Amino acid sequence: MRIALGSDHAGVLLKERILCLLRETGHEVEDLGTHGEESVDYPDYALAVARRVQSGEAERGILVCGTGNGMAMTANRVAGVRAALCHDRFTAEMSRKHNDANILCLGGRVIEPGRAGEIVTAWLEAKFEEGRHARRIRKVHELDLG
Repeated sequence: MRIALGSDHAGVLLKERILCLLRETGHEVEDLGTHGEESVDYPDYALAVARRVQSGEAERGILVCGTGNGMAMTANRVAGVRAALCHDRFTAEMSRKHNDANILCLGGRVIEPGRAGEIVTAWLEAKFEEGRHARRIRKVHELDLG
């Protein structure tokens, strides 16, 4: 799977661990930064990943900041993006099964690396269930403004 990956300075360490996991499991990953702990603005990285997903250059995206909130709020401003902030395996699975989330957002300051790996794996393996959920996703897309 082609995955766009991004973080701000607060999420860079967790992003690096996720990058290793993704590559070890055979995914094609585009690391859009940041690459250090110097303060940067999370919207820049959220937008870069969201645009890759929106255009189809990436099938999915993963974003990491301190809490994951800023990344999710920013990514969800992009038409066609369904970014889910997840803190556990169950919400990650359900974000795919019921909401067809195409971007996973994580908090580098609130999720331990081992747990993040479980969340990422669950999210990547879960499949959209379609059916009544597809109707709901269409309604969400009708709200896209840009």
